[in-house]
Amino acid sequence: MGMTMTQKILAKHAGLDKVEAGQLIMAKLDLVLGNDVTAPVAIGEMKKMNKKDVFDKDKIALVMDHFTPCKDIKSAQLSKCAREFAHEHHITHFYETGEVGIEHALLPEKGLVVAGDVVIGADSHTCTYGALGAFSTGVGSTDMAAGMATGEAWFKVPSAIKFNLTGKPAKWVSGKDIILYIIGLIGVDGALYRSMEFVGDGIAHLSMDDRFAMANMAIEAGGKNGIFPVDEKTIEYMKEHSNREFEVFEADADAEYDEEYTIDLSKLRPIVSFPHLPENTKTIDEVGDVKIDQVVIGSCTNGRIEDMRIAAKVLEGRHVAPGVRTIIFPATQAVYLQAIEEGLMATFIKAGAAVSTPTCGPCLGGHMGILAEGERAIATTNRNFVGRMGHPDSEVYLASPAVAAASAVTGKISGPEELGL
Repeated sequence: MGMTMTQKILAKHAGLDKVEAGQLIMAKLDLVLGNDVTAPVAIGEMKKMNKKDVFDKDKIALVMDHFTPCKDIKSAQLSKCAREFAHEHHITHFYETGEVGIEHALLPEKGLVVAGDVVIGADSHTCTYGALGAFSTGVGSTDMAAGMATGEAWFKVPSAIKFNLTGKPAKWVSGKDIILYIIGLIGVDGALYRSMEFVGDGIAHLSMDDRFAMANMAIEAGGKNGIFPVDEKTIEYMKEHSNREFEVFEADADAEYDEEYTIDLSKLRPIVSFPHLPENTKTIDEVGDVKIDQVVIGSCTNGRIEDMRIAAKVLEGRHVAPGVRTIIFPATQAVYLQAIEEGLMATFIKAGAAVSTPTCGPCLGGHMGILAEGERAIATTNRNFVGRMGHPDSEVYLASPAVAAASAVTGKISGPEELGL
């Protein structure tokens, strides 16, 4: 049998002609990522090793994004630990307040990941970079430490599920809706330790921002990684953002897949994920009357410029409903600046929304939007577990920027069509 796209990338980095699902390999790494929560743990583990130097100062990225700007003494200490390590080892890619962005939006934007790379990150949503045709996956801080020291990591080669996407999505259906639909279809463990490989003519209708959102949430189906084939849009993005050489891998015609699904994108409706699992999905037509207290638009899933534009289009000339707190947080400084230059920030502020510096804060209930007991939020984030955004008796509903923005205006979960859009 042939190899999948993921298997080919892993074989190349392991120095092997062929790998098979279930095989244990040691692969060379193109990038090792950590943030203000996970990097300090990895740094502590690396200090226990005999090797005192990092394998390559240019292939490590430390991004202080979870509690930025530092919200308390503990978060300040964590950032200080990472900062001192970065200075000691002359780490090229260290980002903190003023230059920081949410890591999984920042790294592609900075051109640090390209097609054919193998990337590990001590954050579960590291699978985002599969949108570029790279193999990327989340690991624990101990594996991050070993990666920083040796430039290698061991993997069990994953088997794969093929998702054949056909047709063109309707006006308000985005990559977020597609991945929520898929998670609802297969469940939160439906792709456990497997590669989710997206193929089909429907991909041509998906922007890079759509693809980043979909690859980002592969982990919410249990996936080891999510990955897209490299096409003209991918190449254009990489040439715009990076000067690195890249390698394109394609699945063999006889590659083996555990399962195959065909999804007609033209038939999908906007999707909302109900508490307390991403798999609890309903179409916007099935939601019913769900009043909300807070709207969050941003995150590593949906904080890119296209997301900002969609939210602004819905909010233009409108105002958020009384009693609804609406928080916008662009994923990077570059997105923030572009949103200012395009007038999107003026739209948000006139609509009664608050705008935050780039941060992961609200998504994980860290800061900048904590929920109180009994409160409900609709968010463009990626997880809605119990207590994810604050009090364990609060609720989080996941949706696209279009649905979140429309809900801010009506005060209940709504689609843009309810506003006549």
